Amino acid sequence: MAISDQEKLRVRDDSPLRLRAAAELAFPDGSMKSSGLRREAARGNLVIERIAGKDYTTLANIKLMREKCRVEAKDLACGGVRSAARAGNSSSMARGSSSTEVSTSPRDALLAKISKRNSS
Repeated sequence: MAISDQEKLRVRDDSPLRLRAAAELAFPDGSMKSSGLRREAARGNLVIERIAGKDYTTLANIKLMREKCRVEAKDLACGGVRSAARAGNSSSMARGSSSTEVSTSPRDALLAKISKRNSS
């Protein structure tokens, strides 16, 4: 069921659309199907209206779904750019230096235990 150009011009953001038509209009590359919209509705991300046993949604509801599903970019873990949260913190350590907690390896712990037994 391809939607004609004439029909596309008449569709408003609040026009009720069957899920297949809504997917075709909102995702013209064909990457989303009606089954994907139903899954998002089951997850609580998309509002669907069921009228006479048929599922409808609007382009405005799909826009809201896309906002809910948006993935935020993560801060860089390393590199020259400092995140805004850490920008105000000053550190006494020189740039590029790092310290790790001094820990005893299992091998070193065993050797220390054997050495202690042998000396007693």
